[in-house]
Amino acid sequence: MSKLDELIAELCPDGVEYAKFEDYCQYIRGIVYNKTQEVNSDEFSAWQVLRANNITLSSNTLNYDDMKFISREVKVREDQKLKKGDILICAGSGSKNHIGKVAYVSQDLEYTFGGFMAVIRCKKELENRFLFHILTSGAFSHHLETALNSSTINNLNSSVMSSFCIPLPPLPVQREIVRILDNFTELAAELAAELAAELAARKKQYDHYRNVLLSFNNDVPSSTLGEISIKTYSGGTPLANHADYYGGEIPWLRTQEVRFVDIFDTEMRITPAALKNSAAKWIPENCVIIAISGATAGRSAINKIPLTTNQHCCCLEIHPEKANYRYVFHWVSSQYQKLKALGQGARSDLNSGIIKSFPIPVPPLEEQARIVSILDRFDALCNDLSSGLPAEIEARRKQYEYYRDRLLAFREKTP
Repeated sequence: MSKLDELIAELCPDGVEYAKFEDYCQYIRGIVYNKTQEVNSDEFSAWQVLRANNITLSSNTLNYDDMKFISREVKVREDQKLKKGDILICAGSGSKNHIGKVAYVSQDLEYTFGGFMAVIRCKKELENRFLFHILTSGAFSHHLETALNSSTINNLNSSVMSSFCIPLPPLPVQREIVRILDNFTELAAELAAELAAELAARKKQYDHYRNVLLSFNNDVPSSTLGEISIKTYSGGTPLANHADYYGGEIPWLRTQEVRFVDIFDTEMRITPAALKNSAAKWIPENCVIIAISGATAGRSAINKIPLTTNQHCCCLEIHPEKANYRYVFHWVSSQYQKLKALGQGARSDLNSGIIKSFPIPVPPLEEQARIVSILDRFDALCNDLSSGLPAEIEARRKQYEYYRDRLLAFREKTP
């Protein structure tokens, strides 16, 4: 029998009580400020502000990239200053993937947090670190899935949090579970780092072989992306202040999802009304999609489902008698840096004219198919979650999640 089993048998043999979040936790929303109150990072009087993008989703940890700094003239309450042991949670965001994501503050920080964030602090009967593990569990994810709806999806308010029920085993049980999960997390992180290093080496190898396969002699004819396309599509963004435009069934792709991959689903969906009243339009499956805006410009993807896009995507429907669409995707991906360098204006944006006039070598279709066969196998090894190294990393993550959820599932004590 493990130490945890012994503690449970001794301290809570008849099960544990479950309590509402609001009875044992404080839920404090962050500060609200405007752009005019932002200052340079080197100003001594600046508040450092953590926001949704400072939570690393894959590891529930804090990163300090892209920090914002605001004037100390902005009023920050004492309870809005971060301290060791706080749980920082994303309470609102433009992306549904961030809502409810948490990070544990492991040191005292001279930071505050933005209005789309909240801090959770526990009463003495509940260990902060134990609650942190609860909030990363499947039970909390399930609560959010059922509690949030189209009107609250971007606002994890106190009423949504208050209705979440927390198991309250005795403190020695909480601390032993924290010890186990923290150790498991550390071991999992070490293994993930090793696999990530191996994956980086394989990606470097893949890039080398892709460049070799896509290097041609002068006897291979050249064309342009426009000349080998049947049609070029763009898209649009439905008005954000129309709630009835979002949360529908129509997949709507944004450029941040264009990441040199096959796309089988989108993070956001729109309604028929949004499609009718915006420039968004359906595009057929198996188009080569190229992001044309700012930081994402030049990145490419293939849509494996019919979908719509925002206006920052240029979508090429490839003529099957002229080129293999997957060959075009691999070529465009290999030319990312060259495409990106063609950006114009302050944001280095591309446009459909630049994309359509971009050159591409066009070997015979049989040779294109051979190249695609080789590169697809390499790509699966580096990127496919169903095979190769990414699958191994994903398997370790799921193993941890299963073990964590088992540890945090308690038999409820009956009155």
